Amino acid sequence: MNELPTLPAFIAEHLARPRPTALAERRGGRTTSLSSADAHRAAAAVARGIRGRGIGRGDRVAILANNRVDWLLADFGILYAGGVVVPMYPTTAEDQLAFIFADSEAKLVFVDDDAVAARLRATVPNAPPIVVFDGAGDEGFEAFVRNAPASADDDGALASYREGIALDDLAVLIYTSGTTGQPKGVMLSHRNLVSDVTSAFDAGVTGMREGQIGLSVLPFAHIYEHTDALGYLSNGLVHYVTTPDRLLDDMRAIRPAYVAVVPRIFERLIAGIIGSARAAGGLRRRLVPWALKVGTEYERAVRDGRPSLPLRLQHALAHKLVLSKIPATLGLDRLAYFVSGSAPLHRDTALTLAAMGFTVLEGYGLTETSPVVTVNRPTDNVLGTVGVPVRNVEVKIADDGEVLVKGANVMLGYYHLPPEEQPFTPDGWFQTGDIGTLDERGHLSITDRKKELFKTSGGKWIAPSRVETAIKRSIYIGQVMVFGNNEPHPAALVAPNWDLVRAKLELPTTMATAEMAHDSRVRELMLREVRAHTADLARFEHVERVAILPRDPTVEDGELSPTLKLKRRVVEQRYADLMARAYALSAD
Repeated sequence: MNELPTLPAFIAEHLARPRPTALAERRGGRTTSLSSADAHRAAAAVARGIRGRGIGRGDRVAILANNRVDWLLADFGILYAGGVVVPMYPTTAEDQLAFIFADSEAKLVFVDDDAVAARLRATVPNAPPIVVFDGAGDEGFEAFVRNAPASADDDGALASYREGIALDDLAVLIYTSGTTGQPKGVMLSHRNLVSDVTSAFDAGVTGMREGQIGLSVLPFAHIYEHTDALGYLSNGLVHYVTTPDRLLDDMRAIRPAYVAVVPRIFERLIAGIIGSARAAGGLRRRLVPWALKVGTEYERAVRDGRPSLPLRLQHALAHKLVLSKIPATLGLDRLAYFVSGSAPLHRDTALTLAAMGFTVLEGYGLTETSPVVTVNRPTDNVLGTVGVPVRNVEVKIADDGEVLVKGANVMLGYYHLPPEEQPFTPDGWFQTGDIGTLDERGHLSITDRKKELFKTSGGKWIAPSRVETAIKRSIYIGQVMVFGNNEPHPAALVAPNWDLVRAKLELPTTMATAEMAHDSRVRELMLREVRAHTADLARFEHVERVAILPRDPTVEDGELSPTLKLKRRVVEQRYADLMARAYALSAD
């Protein structure tokens, strides 16, 4: 492998390619943008401001903010200054913030606004000095940049800042969610990140072309989107930033070519399309769900055999009337493909998206692997798998089914943990904690998390994510968690898609979700849905009991991760009584 650049050199090299728009964001329906030259100057000013505070090479600087262009400028600036980036989620609980600040010894933190700054001062006594992106005073980001020490030669200053940085030096210290205890600091080096970006985002593999638009909607504090940002930069894409609450409107305005998301967003998208059609009434109420069903069946038949003549005729009609119109309606008529990661994507969901004209490339990785380990390619996309290893990464399956990884992308280790607590085999393979299989062509399939498997009283091992992914095909179910250790069969804790459930059952709009959760009609619908969507699984995986959450789980309450996955340990503790009652209720 050719010698790689460090991250500051990598970023500077790609921002040096002249582009009128390199970074842009949509906020409140309005677009602001920066050229590559302006982005480089702004990041250099951040670096000078950091150095002007006496913060030097190897010092930690945190970013506690939502997605925005300023997040990326701060990230680039920290690296330009020779510092170490500590990304943090704005929804992180105060006790974990205090732990991360103490453990990382962060010297500075960038935050969104004055409200976040006030919260830190009030609840996190050990918070470092603060820079406020939207602040107007001396703590404000504009003042921080404006007051940075002047330089007649930014490139010369940046070269001096990065002098002596080695590829295996720490670049990003990113903390895991800490749902089962204190967060763990994952140490990612310059080599880890640059090697992963250059392997996973090779333009000859991805098909990305300079000037196309890549859209970021997942949090930059998550390694998935953090690495995507570097990948878009390396391929010369116009990088737009938005937020989940504005996603549909912004997609229509931006018309991206590439979007990286998590399966939950696809599930919401499909449910939203069907829900809108049903709300519209008339012919659309039946036509759109019919077209999606026919399209999914057709895509399955194409891949698994030969579609029958009646199915081909139905599909031609469905495509003409409905399916062909969906991409433009969503602002995705220029989309080359979606990339899906962070959680399992059910094959049926991918087939429904294919019916709408969308290609989804599913991949796999972890924070500890920078993150990309495997990914499907545009020319080799095997649904139901997470693809083949990227360049310079090896994957093998241990005797107990655990996925093991070795490569330049694998972390240095967990910060401050002793060698005996690091997840490596004696011969240096990283132990992912995931269970998987490799097919004859090297495509990896992930079946579950090793520590989340449970056994029924009949001695059958259940992989909950396999069952959960099947259930989430239902448009009436928003979130689901399967449980049932030492019980005769698994049960499901579900959060309904309240709007669609209310419409289907014709419940009053004034009926609160907590009241709906106790309504027998809602329970019967949920039970029918989980039974129907687990019917094609093994008999011992069929779900016969349900418990209904009284409200939607949220990121803010600590029940969802920032990538919209249920935090199993938190939910188990918070709803233990509700889960226990599921087995006390009749299954009829």
